[in-house]
Amino acid sequence: MDEFFKKLLFLDNVLKGIGQIMLQENRWTGLLFLIGIFMGSWQCGVAVLLSTAAGTFTAMKLNYDRSEINAGLYGFSAALVGVALAFLFQTTLLIWILIILGGVLAAVIQHFFIQKKIPVFTFPFIIITWVLVFMLHHFTHIPPSEMLSSEVVPSEYDDFLTCTNGFGEVIFQGGILSGIIFFIAVFISSPVAALYGLAASILGAGLSQLNGEPIQEIHMGLFGFNAVLSAIVFSGIKKTDGLWVLTAVLITIAIDDFLIDNHCLDIVGGVFTFPFVAGTWITLLIQKVFMKSKS
Repeated sequence: MDEFFKKLLFLDNVLKGIGQIMLQENRWTGLLFLIGIFMGSWQCGVAVLLSTAAGTFTAMKLNYDRSEINAGLYGFSAALVGVALAFLFQTTLLIWILIILGGVLAAVIQHFFIQKKIPVFTFPFIIITWVLVFMLHHFTHIPPSEMLSSEVVPSEYDDFLTCTNGFGEVIFQGGILSGIIFFIAVFISSPVAALYGLAASILGAGLSQLNGEPIQEIHMGLFGFNAVLSAIVFSGIKKTDGLWVLTAVLITIAIDDFLIDNHCLDIVGGVFTFPFVAGTWITLLIQKVFMKSKS
């Protein structure tokens, strides 16, 4: 019975880790994310399970704080490493091995920053994936995944689908249904976070369109997903929360558009969630300075 309970607890931690991709400590959110990922690609679904399980298992074996493990804090960066590699490359044996190793490394790096009390969000995923993508491109001949050229794009402009696609692209899913499921998954955990995220995706799409970004990529949610994450971080029910959300989203969109327009990170596979992390760090710094000036 104890063994069954341990397995159940491990699965719960894995699902919460997947939910934490959009900062939701909720097993049902994680389960819906997983369903949405599998609908887009079984390879991505298996990769997320493997990498999240690897990260969570590593945290348990290294005796990291039990409450942090139970909250899924060692799963989300690991999950993103897994889905990124399965999305970008054909899943050869080497890619499966790297998916597991990347999950392990993500947990270790995440722990280092948690110990230092530095809010790094998805930064471990970004660093690991940049390094792996660079090495795979330069030292192997593994072909790109077929998913890269088969993203589902609406034939006509649709504001709602464009904005829910912003949710989908957080986890590399371009399918319309996956984006809607991800939005619902966040909504059942935190309606406020989901609605702020939707508003941020609208703003990201709108401002990027004004900036002359490619319409097709805007429709796919590629200029909205970083804004979604930044909005979720600062979401809340206070009036001031809205101001911080707006600040974070505008900074994130500006960084996102600048990096993409100037092809700054093409050599390592793209921007991933770096604009979200950078925009959130800058906003937290502004927030800290503002709070000090008030006191």
